[in-house]
Amino acid sequence: METLEVMKPGLLTTIQDLGRHGYQQYGVPVSGAMDSFALRIGNTLVGNTEAEAGLEITILGPELKILEDTAIAITGGDLTPTLDGKSLPMWETVLAKKGAAIAFRGPRSGCRAYLTVSGGIEVPQLMGSRSTYIKAQIGGLGGRPLRVGDRLKTIPNRQPRDFVGRRIPRELLPTYTGECDLRVVMGPQDDQFTDEGIRIFLTSEYVITPQSDRMGYRLVGPKIAHKTGADIISDGIPLGAVQVPGDGMPIIMLMDRQTTGGYTKIATVITVDVDRLAQTKPGDRVRFSKVTVEEAHALLKERELRVQGIRDLIEAKPTPPAAKAGARKFRVRVAGKVYEVLVEEVSRAS
Repeated sequence: METLEVMKPGLLTTIQDLGRHGYQQYGVPVSGAMDSFALRIGNTLVGNTEAEAGLEITILGPELKILEDTAIAITGGDLTPTLDGKSLPMWETVLAKKGAAIAFRGPRSGCRAYLTVSGGIEVPQLMGSRSTYIKAQIGGLGGRPLRVGDRLKTIPNRQPRDFVGRRIPRELLPTYTGECDLRVVMGPQDDQFTDEGIRIFLTSEYVITPQSDRMGYRLVGPKIAHKTGADIISDGIPLGAVQVPGDGMPIIMLMDRQTTGGYTKIATVITVDVDRLAQTKPGDRVRFSKVTVEEAHALLKERELRVQGIRDLIEAKPTPPAAKAGARKFRVRVAGKVYEVLVEEVSRAS
């Protein structure tokens, strides 16, 4: 059913899910949400599987008209969302009624917000994904950003009221600032850089330039020196790869990156830090620190346990006995801490 109509498209608003995996060998980028954590949690809030498609909204958000009652959630960067002119809470499921308007007043923190809708955005799947890849004009709505007049369909789901009021505790929310410390695994071509070049890379601060997008973030700062030259025989480019071309300025490769490239890669940003990087914007600053592959794996496992804990908290199952008549008590563990939630029953008539 048609659920959203685009009145204003915003700076860059695209349909994204968790990407199309398994096709890089054919030259097809993964694409998908830049901040996968925000999309996954947003989908859980509105009762979807975490891989459903939502809207990725960059810096200046769209204006959307609600065509049918639905449950929505906005996660990720705080772009000051409103519903009919009133402040719209972040990281919480809200009932958006037919005829209402969603808008964004401007960024307060972060760079990208995610709007998820009960059922998920319905567009044709291409190679198992609904994600938009603009450079090849595939996925989403004709492989392009949203534009005025687009009407977005959603996949039928349960009654939207079933999910209204879901939220997560404030202390579990990520914070976004203008500075980002990124952990990296060195290589695969770190042996192509001088010892001084590696020292500079790991001790310097770099600024994100305006020449940055979903394909990669170009940085400017102290020059990183190669031993001989920047060119290599082209090889695969993983998510988070830090390429250093001949000018010595690093480029962090992101969701829409090309599948192969011929510049030396000094390091790779670990998976769990890519989400935070996605919430930075031109003018923000980043620093790099080295970790081992084993540490990166442990951090990823820790992140997935945290996501599962948040999912359990959102979808909390009742644990007897109930605290009082007409109420249910929930107990969930997130990141080693136990949360107890008391939910009073409310009649449908209310």
